[in-house]
Amino acid sequence: MSSAPFVIFLNDEATYQLHVEPTAEALAELAAKGVVFWGQKAISRRGVFHLALSGGSTPRALYQRLAEAPYAAQLDWPNVHVWWSDERDVPADHPESNYKLAYEAMLSRLPLSPQQIHRVPTELGPSRAADHYEAEIRDYVGEGRFDLILLGLGEDGHTASLFPGTQALKATDRLVVANFVPKLNAWRITFTAPLINAADTVFFLVSGAAKATALHSVLLGGYQPEALPAQLIAPVPGKLFWMADADAAAQVASKPQYPESDFIYRRIPQSRTA
Repeated sequence: MSSAPFVIFLNDEATYQLHVEPTAEALAELAAKGVVFWGQKAISRRGVFHLALSGGSTPRALYQRLAEAPYAAQLDWPNVHVWWSDERDVPADHPESNYKLAYEAMLSRLPLSPQQIHRVPTELGPSRAADHYEAEIRDYVGEGRFDLILLGLGEDGHTASLFPGTQALKATDRLVVANFVPKLNAWRITFTAPLINAADTVFFLVSGAAKATALHSVLLGGYQPEALPAQLIAPVPGKLFWMADADAAAQVASKPQYPESDFIYRRIPQSRTA
């Protein structure tokens, strides 16, 4: 039986951490508390909170909680700007739109003006949408130091829309790119690894037994970011929090004990993560 919740430090500085919760519901609660904490900190420090959301099914429960008591009243929403770490090449009202998911679950229920909600303009087409979104980020966030970026983990090791073997993994001088994903025969618009790694804080939210092998491979396997793009994410000097439920973490840790193998962040030279 799991002794979750517990925390394991993933690097020597304790700036990268794995938080394991017993259930998906507890994971959503932890993430909601984290968003509020880092949001309050950013607003206190700079007067604004730039938050990038992720897509997929895992964050829906988080978004619903942020729009409800007690969390909805704990952030100064007029000082929050909302972005997306990736988007599908579909209209904003399409069932697969990451924007639509977040808008229905959270944004429509909070005191946010249209000027605070920065969706990816997919109506421009993938390439122009990526260019437009990068320019907008530079206008609002400067060189792209987000306060908090939320990410998920795919069963194939992808995160945002950084898929194995795709061109976006090679981007070094862009903040946002259009990325064609052959396995999906579809275009995506995605934050690049350099943009994500410039963030003050990054959350990975990982839930369910189907993600257990991927999480083990990313954290404890060999460093092969072309095959496991989530390994590219290592913010310096920012903070990285992997948040997983017990099912997702089962192959990494079932109790607060460091595994026999080192996590990748202790095996990658610092220059590879900077």
